[in-house]
Amino acid sequence: MPEFGIVIHGGAGTITREKMTPELEKAYHAGLLESLVAGYNILNSGGSSLDAVYRAVYVMEENPLFNAGKGAVFTNSGIHEQDAAIMDGKTLKVGAVAGVRHIKNPINLARLVMEKTPHVLLARDGAEEFARLQGMEMMPDEYFDTEARRRQLLEVQAKERDLQTTPQASGLFGAEGKSGTVGAVALDKAGNLAAATSTGGMSNSRYGRIGDSPIIGAGTYANNRTCAISATGHGEYFIRAVSAYDLSAMMEYRGLSLQQAAEVAIHTKLAALGGTGGLIGIDPSGSITLQLNTPGMYRGYYLPDGKPFTAIYRDE
Repeated sequence: MPEFGIVIHGGAGTITREKMTPELEKAYHAGLLESLVAGYNILNSGGSSLDAVYRAVYVMEENPLFNAGKGAVFTNSGIHEQDAAIMDGKTLKVGAVAGVRHIKNPINLARLVMEKTPHVLLARDGAEEFARLQGMEMMPDEYFDTEARRRQLLEVQAKERDLQTTPQASGLFGAEGKSGTVGAVALDKAGNLAAATSTGGMSNSRYGRIGDSPIIGAGTYANNRTCAISATGHGEYFIRAVSAYDLSAMMEYRGLSLQQAAEVAIHTKLAALGGTGGLIGIDPSGSITLQLNTPGMYRGYYLPDGKPFTAIYRDE
């Protein structure tokens, strides 16, 4: 039987010790640990990788420290627009939602799309109409507000004004901060892989921008033949590089290991485009990878041969 395990991330970007208080650092580690334990306990008891990644992401959506669910960033117009996706590596079934505004836990709706519809991706009003039909509780926009995210929006907008940035370029500064996405990948005792990703998007984004998280093959991918991947960072670059699927293809067609393919995906291909961020992955043997080309990425893993591990900075 293959080993089992779970890997998570909570966003990548300019995350440095100089910008972190001891109290906040402790809180992030606690949030990552809670997510890891929730997913690992499902795997350890014989549950599915799909249930494990779903639960791990759900826990981070409930934590206002992370840019997903309760802690979602603000768009330029002062609202919250969220994306999420989940994928089953055994069946290649997928569910994703984009641009939803009133869904308490977007990963929940993404899973319902996978299990209750013939579709892969639902967006905006249509996704929310489906949520109502499923009896999901709809939250007012204010539910997602946090002071930290409001300050982040004001800081990005001030920088934009100082540099007299054009509207077309606006929103890109959000990638310089904590590019928030949460994600999980897992392998269960039956040898099945799964991946899930959820995000509040990019601070100060305009025009209904959608990132890589709900785009299968860009920010989320799982296939029992190769790996399960969840990405975080400047989503436009992950979309252009089709990073998650490209990594899987390097394993399937070139025979690269998970670690080798992940290094090429992040440090060669994404970097060549000017993209910043990171990804997590796990393969059918239980090997894992956590790659980033940014100063930090909230991340962790829990494998059956050890204690849960969490980290924030690149040098950990």
